[in-house]
Amino acid sequence: MAPDLTQLALNPLSADSMLAAFGALGILVILFAETGLLVGFFLPGDSLLFTAGLLCTTDKDHLNLWSVLLCAVAGALLGAQVGYLIGRKGGKALLARSRNKHIVAGAARAEEILAEYGHAKAIVLGRFIPVVRTVLNPMAGALNVPLRTFTLWQVVGGLVWSVGVTLAGYGLGNSIPNIDTYLLPIIGLIVLVSVIPIALEILRSRRPAKAPRPAKNPE
Repeated sequence: MAPDLTQLALNPLSADSMLAAFGALGILVILFAETGLLVGFFLPGDSLLFTAGLLCTTDKDHLNLWSVLLCAVAGALLGAQVGYLIGRKGGKALLARSRNKHIVAGAARAEEILAEYGHAKAIVLGRFIPVVRTVLNPMAGALNVPLRTFTLWQVVGGLVWSVGVTLAGYGLGNSIPNIDTYLLPIIGLIVLVSVIPIALEILRSRRPAKAPRPAKNPE
């Protein structure tokens, strides 16, 4: 039998600990902080959503799926919009003053994605990249992405991300009989998988920039 998650000490980096302590409302607060406030870059958004969906199928620490989805969508959408407004009010200067290397690297990556993919695709794709998910919204505001464009695509990306990841966890929980028996190993695997994108982004940021190709001499 899986141990009662409510007996675990509160750990803001642990999705199951946060869910046990605060339930669906905690999802709203955490996603709001992760997507809207620069201080929330370390929070476990992906693993939180997946674990919440998984816990909606268990007998112990059961969460209501509709409450989880409502809180997840609200936190993701409101957080992104607030982050954008922070950026419009001087977010680029705020990002420039940051001494946190993860935020600095994330801001550079966010600006690169916006330039490479265009506003619509970048805002949607940014939802699925840890740290970038936090800084892309204020960066979009600082770079004067039109409000209507940002709002439209952050809603699209926020819905796909928050609902999709939650339902993926819910689907896994429903597909495994007696899911409570394997709960902690599965949550451990979720945490491991969720840090892979972070590790890839860190490795990517440490690669030396490619030297520009020399221009060809005109014949």
